[in-house]
Amino acid sequence: MKHLFLLTGAALAALSPFSAQAHEDGSDGPHASEHAPIGVMADHRHKKGEWMLSYRYMHMDMEGNRDGTDSLSPTEIATTVPNRFFGTPMQPPTLRVVPTNMPMDMYMVGGMYGLSDRVTLMAMGSYLTKEMDHITFMGGIGETVRGEFTTKVDGFGDSTVGAIIGLDDGMKRGRQINANLLLTLPTGSNEQTDEILTPMGDTPSPRLPYPMQLGTGTIDFKPGVTWFDKAGKIGWGAQASARIPLGKNNEGYRFGNRAEGTAWLSYEPAYWVSFSGRLKATTQGRMRGIDPAIVAPVQTADPDNAGGDEIWALAGMNFAVQSGALSGHRFALEFGLPLHRDLNGPQLETDSVFTAGWQKAF
Repeated sequence: MKHLFLLTGAALAALSPFSAQAHEDGSDGPHASEHAPIGVMADHRHKKGEWMLSYRYMHMDMEGNRDGTDSLSPTEIATTVPNRFFGTPMQPPTLRVVPTNMPMDMYMVGGMYGLSDRVTLMAMGSYLTKEMDHITFMGGIGETVRGEFTTKVDGFGDSTVGAIIGLDDGMKRGRQINANLLLTLPTGSNEQTDEILTPMGDTPSPRLPYPMQLGTGTIDFKPGVTWFDKAGKIGWGAQASARIPLGKNNEGYRFGNRAEGTAWLSYEPAYWVSFSGRLKATTQGRMRGIDPAIVAPVQTADPDNAGGDEIWALAGMNFAVQSGALSGHRFALEFGLPLHRDLNGPQLETDSVFTAGWQKAF
């Protein structure tokens, strides 16, 4: 969480209680509410010739398992959930390795350029770190625990490139209607390996299951549309988007199609700060195909245990520095908790999401 303190400290240090006074004379500086909450990607466009650089840090915590809307204990999974690979040599009838916790950190660096007042080009790269804790149960049956282990990976993830195209006339400040035409490129590895603990007590280093890979291995099409507006101190907006893999990867699988809808309200008590509340709903299908190198008595090795429906509530803050050395810089925070989870499980359930970011246009 050190990123939270660094970004928040930098923002607050630059924002004096008097910085909002820069707007009392009608001057035209940046407003905190002119961008969507920091967790909304590709929300806005720029004027011709304008650049913007951005950095986002996102942390996700996943703990506990869920199938549909029901929570499952590790013992329930190890003794009752069938193993897809039963019948393959050394594969027991039920899942004998159970993930219990998975924190993930993502670091995203992006750039945007206004090709014209209506078309903005964008690119974003990412770096990920993932850990997953497991319990291994002894042998092929029973509730005896053999031990615990943790797998870890880090490296570059997939990248996003594309264009944000204005659908409005751009005449009203604080309002935009944009179409997103983006592609995700497979720059992240999907061949990561690490040491595990098997039910028989061995410690090989096989290819890790799908959630522990750094990339999808596919080119994905990401269409979307975003609309936001404001009146006085109140702002509102919505975005609908999708992620559609364009075929299977070299290992023989693809992730399920994903659709997302989100809407938010914001309140700007002063030009330099705004507060937001947001709802987000997502749905994602199961994976198609299978990687023949991923065979293990663990739920994450089964491509059917992927996707589902979720609804989230998120609260955020945006800061726009008005004066001083950091004039024109933006800082933002957002934190989210789930309201509803119906997973194609068993899967680890996501319990919280935190995003912090910085943006600077020039």
